[in-house]
Amino acid sequence: MRKLHYIAPLAFALALTACGEATEGETGANASGSVEAVEAPAGQKWSETVSKTDAGGIVMGNPDAPLKLVEYMSITCSHCKDFGEQAFLPLRDNYVESGQVSFEIRNFVRDPLDLSAAILSRCGGEAPFFPLTEQALSYQATMFEKAQSMGEATYSDILQSPPDSRFVRLAEQLGLIAFFQQRGISEDQAKACLADTAAAESLMDATQKAIEDHNIEGTPTFLLNGQKIDGTNWAMVEAKLKEAGAK
Repeated sequence: MRKLHYIAPLAFALALTACGEATEGETGANASGSVEAVEAPAGQKWSETVSKTDAGGIVMGNPDAPLKLVEYMSITCSHCKDFGEQAFLPLRDNYVESGQVSFEIRNFVRDPLDLSAAILSRCGGEAPFFPLTEQALSYQATMFEKAQSMGEATYSDILQSPPDSRFVRLAEQLGLIAFFQQRGISEDQAKACLADTAAAESLMDATQKAIEDHNIEGTPTFLLNGQKIDGTNWAMVEAKLKEAGAK
Protein backbone atom coordinates (compact mmCIF):
# COMPACT_ATOMS: atom_id res chain seq x y z
CA MET A 1 0.00 0.00 0.00
CA ARG A 2 1.26 3.47 -0.87
CA LYS A 3 1.40 5.45 2.35
CA LEU A 4 0.10 8.99 2.52
CA HIS A 5 3.37 10.54 3.64
CA TYR A 6 4.97 9.53 0.34
CA ILE A 7 3.43 12.51 -1.41
CA ALA A 8 5.04 15.02 0.94
CA PRO A 9 8.29 15.50 -1.03
CA LEU A 10 6.52 16.24 -4.31
CA ALA A 11 7.84 19.38 -5.92
CA PHE A 12 5.57 22.41 -6.12
CA ALA A 13 5.75 22.28 -9.91
CA LEU A 14 4.18 18.83 -9.96
CA ALA A 15 0.88 20.20 -8.83
CA LEU A 16 0.82 22.56 -11.79
CA THR A 17 1.87 20.28 -14.63
CA ALA A 18 -0.54 19.74 -17.49
CA CYS A 19 -2.01 16.29 -17.82
CA GLY A 20 -0.57 14.04 -20.47
CA GLU A 21 -2.44 12.70 -23.44
CA ALA A 22 -3.82 9.23 -22.90
CA THR A 23 -1.87 6.50 -24.60
CA GLU A 24 -3.46 4.64 -27.43
CA GLY A 25 -4.86 1.23 -26.69
CA GLU A 26 -7.04 -1.47 -28.09
CA THR A 27 -10.55 -0.51 -29.00
CA GLY A 28 -13.13 -2.11 -26.75
CA ALA A 29 -15.92 -1.43 -29.19
CA ASN A 30 -16.83 -3.69 -32.07
CA ALA A 31 -19.71 -3.18 -34.45
CA SER A 32 -22.23 -5.72 -33.24
CA GLY A 33 -25.64 -4.30 -34.11
CA SER A 34 -27.73 -1.77 -32.27
CA VAL A 35 -28.10 -1.71 -28.51
CA GLU A 36 -31.70 -1.35 -27.43
CA ALA A 37 -32.84 1.29 -24.98
CA VAL A 38 -33.86 0.10 -21.52
CA GLU A 39 -36.44 2.03 -19.54
CA ALA A 40 -35.62 2.98 -15.97
CA PRO A 41 -37.91 1.67 -13.23
CA ALA A 42 -41.11 3.66 -12.82
CA GLY A 43 -40.53 7.03 -11.22
CA GLN A 44 -36.75 6.84 -11.65
CA LYS A 45 -34.15 8.16 -14.07
CA TRP A 46 -31.01 6.27 -14.98
CA SER A 47 -28.94 9.44 -14.43
CA GLU A 48 -30.08 9.40 -10.79
CA THR A 49 -29.01 5.78 -10.32
CA VAL A 50 -25.54 6.31 -8.86
CA SER A 51 -23.37 3.97 -6.80
CA LYS A 52 -19.78 3.19 -5.85
CA THR A 53 -18.05 0.39 -7.75
CA ASP A 54 -15.68 -2.32 -6.59
CA ALA A 55 -12.89 -0.45 -8.40
CA GLY A 56 -13.48 2.61 -6.22
CA GLY A 57 -15.16 4.65 -8.94
CA ILE A 58 -18.63 6.16 -9.02
CA VAL A 59 -20.99 4.91 -11.74
CA MET A 60 -24.11 6.51 -13.14
CA GLY A 61 -26.78 4.64 -15.04
CA ASN A 62 -28.31 1.26 -15.67
CA PRO A 63 -26.28 -1.31 -13.65
CA ASP A 64 -26.89 -3.82 -16.45
CA ALA A 65 -26.13 -1.46 -19.33
CA PRO A 66 -24.54 -3.41 -22.20
CA LEU A 67 -22.03 -0.61 -22.77
CA LYS A 68 -19.94 0.35 -19.76
CA LEU A 69 -17.82 3.47 -20.24
CA VAL A 70 -15.13 4.26 -17.66
CA GLU A 71 -13.12 7.48 -17.50
CA TYR A 72 -9.90 7.70 -15.53
CA MET A 73 -9.81 11.41 -14.79
CA SER A 74 -7.94 14.03 -12.79
CA ILE A 75 -9.57 17.22 -11.59
CA THR A 76 -6.30 19.07 -12.29
CA CYS A 77 -6.16 17.80 -15.89
CA SER A 78 -7.04 20.33 -18.61
CA HIS A 79 -8.01 17.59 -21.07
CA CYS A 80 -10.42 16.17 -18.47
CA LYS A 81 -11.94 19.61 -18.05
CA ASP A 82 -12.40 19.87 -21.82
CA PHE A 83 -14.01 16.44 -21.98
CA GLY A 84 -16.37 17.32 -19.16
CA GLU A 85 -17.49 20.48 -20.93
CA GLN A 86 -18.01 18.61 -24.19
CA ALA A 87 -19.41 15.35 -22.93
CA PHE A 88 -21.21 15.33 -19.62
CA LEU A 89 -24.58 16.64 -20.85
CA PRO A 90 -24.87 14.68 -24.13
CA LEU A 91 -23.44 11.55 -22.54
CA ARG A 92 -26.00 11.73 -19.75
CA ASP A 93 -29.00 12.82 -21.79
CA ASN A 94 -28.46 10.76 -24.96
CA TYR A 95 -26.81 7.59 -23.72
CA VAL A 96 -27.07 7.10 -19.96
CA GLU A 97 -30.76 8.04 -19.76
CA SER A 98 -31.55 5.52 -22.50
CA GLY A 99 -30.17 2.69 -20.36
CA GLN A 100 -27.73 1.71 -23.09
CA VAL A 101 -24.60 3.12 -21.42
CA SER A 102 -23.37 3.40 -17.86
CA PHE A 103 -20.69 5.99 -17.12
CA GLU A 104 -18.14 5.53 -14.36
CA ILE A 105 -15.54 8.04 -13.20
CA ARG A 106 -12.44 6.72 -11.47
CA ASN A 107 -10.28 9.41 -9.89
CA PHE A 108 -6.67 9.15 -11.03
CA VAL A 109 -4.92 11.44 -8.55
CA ARG A 110 -1.85 13.16 -9.95
CA ASP A 111 -0.79 15.54 -7.19
CA PRO A 112 -1.88 16.98 -3.81
CA LEU A 113 -4.14 19.58 -5.43
CA ASP A 114 -5.95 16.87 -7.36
CA LEU A 115 -6.20 14.66 -4.30
CA SER A 116 -7.73 17.47 -2.22
CA ALA A 117 -10.35 18.22 -4.87
CA ALA A 118 -11.11 14.51 -5.39
CA ILE A 119 -11.68 13.99 -1.67
CA LEU A 120 -14.12 16.89 -1.57
CA SER A 121 -15.97 15.75 -4.71
CA ARG A 122 -16.73 12.50 -2.85
CA CYS A 123 -17.46 14.11 0.51
CA GLY A 124 -21.23 14.23 0.03
CA GLY A 125 -21.52 10.59 -1.00
CA GLU A 126 -22.39 9.12 -4.37
CA ALA A 127 -25.49 11.16 -5.29
CA PRO A 128 -23.83 14.60 -5.75
CA PHE A 129 -20.52 13.23 -7.04
CA PHE A 130 -21.04 13.89 -10.75
CA PRO A 131 -22.25 17.51 -10.47
CA LEU A 132 -19.58 18.27 -7.86
CA THR A 133 -16.88 16.82 -10.11
CA GLU A 134 -18.13 18.80 -13.09
CA GLN A 135 -18.10 22.01 -11.06
CA ALA A 136 -14.67 21.26 -9.56
CA LEU A 137 -13.29 20.95 -13.09
CA SER A 138 -14.67 24.40 -13.84
CA TYR A 139 -12.72 25.74 -10.82
CA GLN A 140 -9.44 24.43 -12.23
CA ALA A 141 -7.99 27.74 -13.46
CA THR A 142 -8.78 29.51 -10.18
CA MET A 143 -7.23 26.66 -8.22
CA PHE A 144 -4.01 26.95 -10.25
CA GLU A 145 -3.90 30.72 -9.75
CA LYS A 146 -4.25 30.31 -5.99
CA ALA A 147 -1.57 27.59 -5.99
CA GLN A 148 0.82 29.87 -7.84
CA SER A 149 0.19 32.78 -5.51
CA MET A 150 0.72 30.49 -2.51
CA GLY A 151 4.40 30.13 -3.32
CA GLU A 152 6.65 27.11 -3.03
CA ALA A 153 7.68 27.78 0.59
CA THR A 154 4.08 27.74 1.83
CA TYR A 155 3.26 24.73 -0.32
CA SER A 156 6.24 22.78 1.02
CA ASP A 157 5.35 23.70 4.59
CA ILE A 158 1.80 22.42 4.08
CA LEU A 159 3.02 19.12 2.68
CA GLN A 160 5.26 18.63 5.70
CA SER A 161 2.37 19.01 8.14
CA PRO A 162 0.68 15.94 9.71
CA PRO A 163 -1.43 13.90 7.28
CA ASP A 164 -4.68 14.65 9.08
CA SER A 165 -4.21 18.41 8.66
CA ARG A 166 -2.25 18.55 5.39
CA PHE A 167 -5.17 18.56 2.98
CA VAL A 168 -7.30 20.79 5.19
CA ARG A 169 -4.59 23.45 5.02
CA LEU A 170 -4.07 22.97 1.30
CA ALA A 171 -7.78 23.14 0.51
CA GLU A 172 -8.10 26.33 2.55
CA GLN A 173 -5.26 27.94 0.59
CA LEU A 174 -6.84 26.87 -2.70
CA GLY A 175 -10.31 28.14 -1.78
CA LEU A 176 -11.70 24.63 -2.16
CA ILE A 177 -13.46 24.50 1.19
CA ALA A 178 -15.37 27.69 0.44
CA PHE A 179 -16.06 26.50 -3.12
CA PHE A 180 -17.60 23.21 -1.97
CA GLN A 181 -19.39 24.92 0.92
CA GLN A 182 -21.32 26.93 -1.66
CA ARG A 183 -22.35 23.60 -3.19
CA GLY A 184 -23.76 21.91 -0.12
CA ILE A 185 -20.68 20.55 1.67
CA SER A 186 -20.43 22.28 5.04
CA GLU A 187 -17.10 23.54 6.32
CA ASP A 188 -17.05 20.98 9.14
CA GLN A 189 -17.96 18.17 6.73
CA ALA A 190 -15.27 19.23 4.27
CA LYS A 191 -12.60 19.39 6.96
CA ALA A 192 -13.59 15.98 8.31
CA CYS A 193 -13.30 14.46 4.83
CA LEU A 194 -9.94 16.11 4.21
CA ALA A 195 -8.63 14.85 7.56
CA ASP A 196 -9.62 11.26 6.74
CA THR A 197 -6.24 9.75 5.89
CA ALA A 198 -7.79 6.40 5.02
CA ALA A 199 -9.88 8.03 2.28
CA ALA A 200 -6.81 9.74 0.84
CA GLU A 201 -4.81 6.53 0.89
CA SER A 202 -7.69 4.68 -0.79
CA LEU A 203 -7.66 7.13 -3.70
CA MET A 204 -3.90 6.82 -4.02
CA ASP A 205 -4.08 3.03 -3.93
CA ALA A 206 -6.77 3.05 -6.62
CA THR A 207 -4.52 5.19 -8.80
CA GLN A 208 -1.65 2.75 -8.34
CA LYS A 209 -3.95 -0.15 -9.18
CA ALA A 210 -5.06 1.60 -12.37
CA ILE A 211 -1.42 1.88 -13.43
CA GLU A 212 -0.77 -1.78 -12.66
CA ASP A 213 -3.99 -3.26 -14.06
CA HIS A 214 -4.65 -1.06 -17.08
CA ASN A 215 -1.34 0.69 -17.74
CA ILE A 216 -2.97 4.09 -17.31
CA GLU A 217 -0.33 6.69 -18.15
CA GLY A 218 -2.32 9.83 -18.80
CA THR A 219 -5.73 11.36 -18.28
CA PRO A 220 -8.33 11.17 -19.50
CA THR A 221 -8.16 7.50 -20.44
CA PHE A 222 -11.30 5.61 -21.35
CA LEU A 223 -12.30 1.98 -21.12
CA LEU A 224 -15.29 0.60 -22.99
CA ASN A 225 -16.39 -2.76 -21.67
CA GLY A 226 -13.01 -3.19 -20.02
CA GLN A 227 -10.72 -2.28 -22.91
CA LYS A 228 -8.97 0.97 -23.71
CA ILE A 229 -10.29 3.10 -26.52
CA ASP A 230 -8.39 5.71 -28.47
CA GLY A 231 -9.19 9.35 -28.02
CA THR A 232 -9.46 12.00 -25.35
CA ASN A 233 -12.33 14.10 -26.67
CA TRP A 234 -16.07 13.56 -26.79
CA ALA A 235 -16.33 13.24 -30.58
CA MET A 236 -13.92 10.30 -30.56
CA VAL A 237 -15.50 8.61 -27.55
CA GLU A 238 -19.02 9.06 -28.95
CA ALA A 239 -17.91 7.52 -32.23
CA LYS A 240 -16.74 4.43 -30.33
CA LEU A 241 -20.04 4.21 -28.47
CA LYS A 242 -21.90 4.31 -31.78
CA GLU A 243 -19.59 1.69 -33.27
CA ALA A 244 -20.53 -0.51 -30.33
CA GLY A 245 -24.22 -0.10 -31.10
CA ALA A 246 -25.35 2.91 -29.04
CA LYS A 247 -27.87 5.12 -30.75
